[in-house]
Amino acid sequence: MSQRNELIDFALTLSHAVADCPFEDDLDTTVVRHGIDGKWFGLFMKVSGKHLGREKTARFDVLNLKIDPEESYIVREMYDAILPAYHMNKRHWISVILDGSVPNDFCEFLIGKSYDLTKPKKRSKS
Repeated sequence: MSQRNELIDFALTLSHAVADCPFEDDLDTTVVRHGIDGKWFGLFMKVSGKHLGREKTARFDVLNLKIDPEESYIVREMYDAILPAYHMNKRHWISVILDGSVPNDFCEFLIGKSYDLTKPKKRSKS
């Protein structure tokens, strides 16, 4: 099983998480979201290497995740395959190139953080 599929399976173990392919003509892109409010916490897609500073003709599996801006720098320093997010807010999101260089357990940790950062806020009683 590919790293991408293993991580999608993990994301779906989180409470009320769902996955879908939101773009009609693009079955390579999968969004994992909160089933309660539909908010995304992960985006799996294929990205050209030219957008990632990699081999221009290659396409890579990439996972975009929300992250605390202060932690973004730290995780990007840890792994060359973690970059400011492709096609999303680069302060609040990262891209993880799923080439096996970032271990699944660390990717699962990052997915959990993204899930927590995007989950519905509890409303306080006034």
